[in-house]
Amino acid sequence: MESATLVSPTRRPRFRRAADAPPFCLTDDDVEIIRQLARHRFLRSTHIAALVGRSLDRTNDRLLRLFHAGYIDRPRAQLDYYWKSGSAPLIYALADRGARLLVERDGALFANLEWSRKNREAGRPFIEHQIEIADFQVALLHAVRERGDIQLLHASSLLAAAPAATGAARNPFLLRAKLAHQGWTREIGVVPDLIFGLKFADGSRRCFMVEIDRGTMPISRVDINQTSFERKMRVYLAAHAAGQHQRQFGWKTFRVLTITTDCHRIGAMMEAARHLRIPHSPGAALFLFGTWGDLRGTTPLAHYWQDGLGQRINLI
Repeated sequence: MESATLVSPTRRPRFRRAADAPPFCLTDDDVEIIRQLARHRFLRSTHIAALVGRSLDRTNDRLLRLFHAGYIDRPRAQLDYYWKSGSAPLIYALADRGARLLVERDGALFANLEWSRKNREAGRPFIEHQIEIADFQVALLHAVRERGDIQLLHASSLLAAAPAATGAARNPFLLRAKLAHQGWTREIGVVPDLIFGLKFADGSRRCFMVEIDRGTMPISRVDINQTSFERKMRVYLAAHAAGQHQRQFGWKTFRVLTITTDCHRIGAMMEAARHLRIPHSPGAALFLFGTWGDLRGTTPLAHYWQDGLGQRINLI
C-alpha cells in the first residue's frame, strides 16, 4: 500500500527576513507600494491595498515578497500586538533598499538613507499616531473617489503650487507665528499632522490642516513655553491673522480639522478656543472638531463637524 507524504507550506518568520526568501521579481506595482510607504512613513497592509487599488490578498503576497527581499520593513514595535491578536493587519515601513531604489528610479531626495535604523528606533506611540493619520487619509481618499465631482489635493500638489521659497524650505509645512504673552513676544512653530485640499468643479478649492489628537497632550497650561493644544490653536490663529498661509502656500484661507478621542475633550478644546483673543483672526470658527466615533459609519466629507462656536459644518 502506497502512502502519500504531505508537505507543509513554508512558514516564514514575521519579523525577520528568511534565509529562503520567496522568488521575487520587482514590478512597477511593487515600486508604487514602496512610494506609498515613503510618502506616509508607516502603513497597515489594509491602507496599502486601498492606496494602490489592489485586493488585500494580492497586496499581502507582494508585501511578503518585498519584505523578505529587503525593500520594506515590518517595525518590531508592533510585536506586542501579535501575541494578543495574530490576525491584526501588519504595519510596514520603507527599508534602506527601498529608499535606494527610489533614489535611483525617481531621483527621490532623502536627508539620509538609514530608514531601517529609524524604523527600529520608532516607538509604539509614534507608530500608532502615524497609523491614525493614515486612517484619516484613506477614509478621505475613499470619500473623494465615491463622489467623482471633487478632486483631492495631496500635500505634494499643494506644495508644487506654493511659492518657490516654500518648496525649498527644509520643512515647508512648518507654520510659524509670533505669540505675545505677559509682556514678551516669542516665535513658535507648529507642523500639522496632515495638509490637504479639495478642488471643486468650478475650479475653487478649500484647504485644510489636520491635527490628530490622541488625548495625551494637555489642553491648556499656564506656561506658554510648555506644549498644549491651546498653544497650537494660538499659533494657527496668529499665523492666519498675519497672512502667513498666503505668503507660504498661496492660500486665501484655511481651516484646521481636529480628530480626537471623545466629546468631552472636544468640549474642552472649544472652550479654550473661545477664550483666545487674536486680533484680525477668524477666532474659534477657524477650528473644526470631530471624534473617531463620529466618523464611523460615515465619511469625512459627509460628516458634519463642529466648529469652535458649536456650529455644524460640512467640508463641502
